[in-house]
Parts: sequence; C-alpha cells; structure tokens
Amino acid sequence: MNDLERRYLRLLRAYPADYRRARGAEIVGTYLDLAAPDQRWPAPADAADLVRGGLRQRLRAAGVTDLIPGVRLAALLALVTASTLAGVWGAAELHPPPVEWGVPHVGPFVSLGVVAWAAWLLAAVVIAVAPSRVARWAITLALLLTIALPPVAAALDALRPPLMVLLPQVVLGLLGLALPGRQSRVIRLAPALSALLAVVATEFLVGLDPAFIYYGAAMEVFLPTVGGLLLVVGALLAMGLALGGDGRGGWALVTLLTPAGFLAVPGLADNFGPAYGAITFAELAVTAAAVALAGPAVLLLTILFRSRRTPTPQPSGQPCPTCGARA
Repeated sequence: MNDLERRYLRLLRAYPADYRRARGAEIVGTYLDLAAPDQRWPAPADAADLVRGGLRQRLRAAGVTDLIPGVRLAALLALVTASTLAGVWGAAELHPPPVEWGVPHVGPFVSLGVVAWAAWLLAAVVIAVAPSRVARWAITLALLLTIALPPVAAALDALRPPLMVLLPQVVLGLLGLALPGRQSRVIRLAPALSALLAVVATEFLVGLDPAFIYYGAAMEVFLPTVGGLLLVVGALLAMGLALGGDGRGGWALVTLLTPAGFLAVPGLADNFGPAYGAITFAELAVTAAAVALAGPAVLLLTILFRSRRTPTPQPSGQPCPTCGARA
C-alpha cells in the first residue's frame, strides 16, 4: 500500500463503516486509476468529493435524506434576508446625522459599513446573473469584508456598524454559501429584488426620520422582527411542502433557527437583562453564545431523533459515487 492509497483510505472514513466495507475498495481503486503516476496526495477536488459523498451516505443511513435539500432551501431564504438587510443598512449609510448633532461619521456616509453593504448588494446582483460557483465567490468576498470591519475600523479609529448588526449578517452569509447549484431565474432574482425593495422602503423611512440608523430601534426591535419574519416564512414553507410529502421545509426551518436567533439577540438580551438601563456588551455576548450553542444543538438533536426512528438502509443496490455502478 503506497502513501496515496493510505491517504485515500483515511478520507474514506467519512463514509459509514458498512458502506466502506461494501464499496471502499471500489471507490479508492477508481481514484487511484485516475491519479497521476507520481501523485502522492489526493487532489483537493477528490478530497471534497469524498467528504461530500460520505456525508450523503451518513445522512441516507440516518434516514434524513431531506436534510441537505432543506439546508439549501434555508440558504436561499438566508440570502434573501441578508440582501434585504444590506439594502436597509446601505440606504441608511447615505444619511449621516446633521453636522450640528456633533456625531462622528465617515465622509458622506454613516460609517465604514457602507463598504460591506455595497459588497452584499453586489453579491445579490451576481447571484441573479452568474453561475452559483461565481455567486459563492461574491458571497465570500462580502463575508470577508464584513468580518474585517471591526479590526479595520479600530485601526483607522473610524465608526463601524454595531457587532450585533454585523454578526447576524455573517451567519446569514455563511448559510448562504450552501445555495443550490441550479436554480430557476425567479429564485436567482429574489435576493436582488428584495434588496431593491429594501433600499426604496428605507429611503422613504429615512426621509421621514433622518435618525433611522444603526443605534435606534434597529438593535432592539428591527432585527428581532426580521428574525421572527424569517421563521414565519420558514414555517409557512414547511407546512406547505409537508402537505405534498416534502420534508425539505421542516429541515429548512430547523436550520434557520440559528440565524434567526442571532437576529433576535438584542431583543433576547433586553428581555433577560435588567428591567431598566441599556443592554450591556456582556449581556449581548452571553446571549449570542447561547444562541450559537442552542441552534446547532436543536439541529443535531433533530437528526438523532429522526435517525432512531428510521431503519438503516443496506449499502447494496446503491450507486457508486465515482463510477455510477450498482451492485
């Protein structure tokens, strides 16, 4: 056994033990036949294929085959939400407080956040017109710019959006990376259309109240409301799909608990904190940590519950992920 074969066998541990015994030699043999003569390490694409294939088989063995389609559905809803928020915050960035208020701002914008929101709006356009692979790169760029805002703002001593505005945006974007590879044109247009509507609506609201920026009702009312609406939409989709025997909606709803929870952090911290006084950073941090643990835990418990109720399928008769053959 050479080093390359040994490394492929290690990657094969992503598959259930029964499947490895039934198909392991066939899978590894196929990859070895396709490898270059002097190749010592699995190609990154091969490694990713093995991990994805192993995850699919484990989900199939657990009886939760609708999980991945459900996560992809949740990714679309997350991208629509992220694009909507980017439209709101991007429009609000164009209306800094009047000079006489003495509130610092960044040139003609409220803060450095305008850079990140512009990247999210660009990503919404890319999703509408480009293949999913390119769209994921655009989402990744928006994520990186959002994550970079706090350290860059600190280095430049410039104003930035609050962490409780940036954090749910990052979580929504991370989930959005799971968007499906093939989508209808209507679905691809949804993030861009939602962003456009958000910009128009925010311009109207800001025109009525120039103080509509990050540190007002957004922290304690607006973001939790968006999180609640996200769950309502997810629940309606779950019920509608369940009527047709489609379990994707249920998994999408469970997956959306985490981003919706992060959107609700300001409201949750306000409810759990003292009756009077501003929300402290410690209260926000503890609430965010609780949400970060609770959301994935609910998803994991749901998977375990479903797997115990579903008999484990036998590996025989299943297609080989590399060659498409059946036993």
